[in-house]
Amino acid sequence: MEEQPKLFTREELKSRCTRKDAVLIIHNEVYDVTKFLAEHPGGEEVLLEKGGQDATESFEDVSHSSEARSLMEKYKIGDLVEADRVQSKNAFAPQWSNDQAQEQGNAWTSWLTPLLLGVAATILYRYLFA
Repeated sequence: MEEQPKLFTREELKSRCTRKDAVLIIHNEVYDVTKFLAEHPGGEEVLLEKGGQDATESFEDVSHSSEARSLMEKYKIGDLVEADRVQSKNAFAPQWSNDQAQEQGNAWTSWLTPLLLGVAATILYRYLFA
């Protein structure tokens, strides 16, 4: 049987913003980032500034990599209680994917349009100035 995650209220988390006890709320999940403060590439100040608060918007604004997102999982300590959860706005919903086949499929289309425009410009130039 799967263990239920520990539930927290925003009220009980709001004071947890020190170097000895720092938590963040991201997408209604609670992360204890105390041990990660020194390792965070953006510096501990960035995490402490949002300590005890919902950091979803700030987290998504930075466009963290899929590696950073998977690293987060080891710091997860629970979820917000249902009454304190915020509906995810599309702008802040997780938008990552490890589907490399899809990324590679889109890669060739990114250079196809400029290539075709270049060929068309060359043909037009030769026609007008020949």
